[in-house]
Amino acid sequence: MGREEQGVFRDRYTIIPRTLIFITHNDKVLLLKGAPHKRLWAGLYNGIGGHVEQGEGILAAAKREVQEETGLEVANLRLCGVIMIDTGETVGIGLYVFRGDYVGGEVRSSPEGNAEWIAQNDVNRLPLVSDLYVLIPRVLRHQEDEPPFVAHYYYDDQDHLQVEFETS
Repeated sequence: MGREEQGVFRDRYTIIPRTLIFITHNDKVLLLKGAPHKRLWAGLYNGIGGHVEQGEGILAAAKREVQEETGLEVANLRLCGVIMIDTGETVGIGLYVFRGDYVGGEVRSSPEGNAEWIAQNDVNRLPLVSDLYVLIPRVLRHQEDEPPFVAHYYYDDQDHLQVEFETS
């Protein structure tokens, strides 16, 4: 199949691919507290992740983001979920959610913020990016032999994020 047969047309809905990674170690999960200067999520806790660069695969992007933002080594990086985020525009977000196991290394900060190991029982007490209150427990419960979950995010008339997990 050639490029022309991919059906890419400018008038079709387009997504920007992003990764979101949660690294676990014993009963802790690594979260990134957004740097105060960040335009998005300043001071809020989020997973590790970011944009997929052109020419890069989803898994390669997840590995790169972990290295850039934390300096850590991870193993068993696995896809836990796929989320389509409808922004209300012609461009949305395709979010690929991963979970990985800490192997080694010293956590380091990055321009994105400070990575912190948080006890899983304490996560919901933190100021999180709004969808993480429901997303983190689902990722932490996800078993390796389960298929990835699928979700749809969109914004209501009051610009509040709505989260729907889809079932087959």
